[in-house]
Amino acid sequence: MVARQHDDRVRPVRRVLPRPEHEARDHGDPRGDEEHQKHQDEATHGRIYTLPRVPTVLFTCSGMRVDIVAAFREAGATTLAVDVDRYAPTLYKADRYALVGRIEEDGYIASLHDLVRAHGVDVIVPLADMDQLKLARARDELEALVLLPDADIVDRMADKYAAHRLFEELGFDSPATYLPDEIPDDLEFPVLVKARRGYGSRHIYRAHDREALELELARTPVESMVQQVCPGKEFSIDLACDFEGRCLNAIPRTMIESKGGESIKGMTVKDWTLIDLARSLAEAIPLKGVATVQCFRGPDGKHRITDVNPRFGGAFPLPNAAGGRYPELVLALAAGERPEPRVGEFVEGVVMTRFLSHLALTAAPDGTLEPFSEELSEQSSSSRSLQP
Repeated sequence: MVARQHDDRVRPVRRVLPRPEHEARDHGDPRGDEEHQKHQDEATHGRIYTLPRVPTVLFTCSGMRVDIVAAFREAGATTLAVDVDRYAPTLYKADRYALVGRIEEDGYIASLHDLVRAHGVDVIVPLADMDQLKLARARDELEALVLLPDADIVDRMADKYAAHRLFEELGFDSPATYLPDEIPDDLEFPVLVKARRGYGSRHIYRAHDREALELELARTPVESMVQQVCPGKEFSIDLACDFEGRCLNAIPRTMIESKGGESIKGMTVKDWTLIDLARSLAEAIPLKGVATVQCFRGPDGKHRITDVNPRFGGAFPLPNAAGGRYPELVLALAAGERPEPRVGEFVEGVVMTRFLSHLALTAAPDGTLEPFSEELSEQSSSSRSLQP
């Protein structure tokens, strides 16, 4: 992981109500505004695209993706983090935040639309899988660029069986995959029982023989499919595409170690076979916005594609550190620019190793939460607290 000096002081966070049209827009600490302007001015130097004004980015299901929110802020954007959970750390690392209802509620899209209008949002960036289809179907209502492919593509990528069928229809290799009523008698083991619509590594079970397969199919709580286990080495390719479906860049990385379906250690590789594969697939689907392609290189030299997730990958810090500059590309697209492809422009051999971090919060006078300086807490501790 690339290390750099940073400021650990707590930055004031603007509080935004779920229905912000009833709230004055400029009520934050002016020192926070000055600091943000300084960040934006600094971000201008070395930027690959010059933006006509400061764009505002709204992140849905922002959760723990502080890495992504911070990268957009460093690229010069005003960041607005949205989540249902008041303890989501991204809320307190963004310039502004809002608590919204659950995705399945009827008012979810309306609440996002209110935020778009109240804060002049330019682009909506979903950081998880759960609301992608809802956002893609409502893009015309939201009055902001939605960083997703067309709704039918989002739906097919979410349905892993439909995605597999599409890959093969387009001429790309994908591991043999069957619905429970399609399983052949001569099925080769081991196989995976996988949720057709799943997130991370939820509801994935390995079966080494027919008896284990029948057991896993019988007890899985979700609609599932059966997929051949891929031999060989696993790779992920992080993509950025414009809204014409052109691939702007593709950055392959190895999977050194993963946890819960998310990469925690990996390395960028300038493998042109993988780059061309991902570019060809992205433009054939076609993908729009950002995505992560997952595939295996088998002993036979074939590349079998298992997944395409139309969002930033869990290992976003790696392609970002390697010079992908995807936040800048997204901001350029939001500004109506037509960036030229930069395929292959990144640093190979960059290694990422992730670690845990935290954010301490305390109650503000109005009952909301705000970042709490642990340094001040330690200085104010009484001597009695240090006694055994």
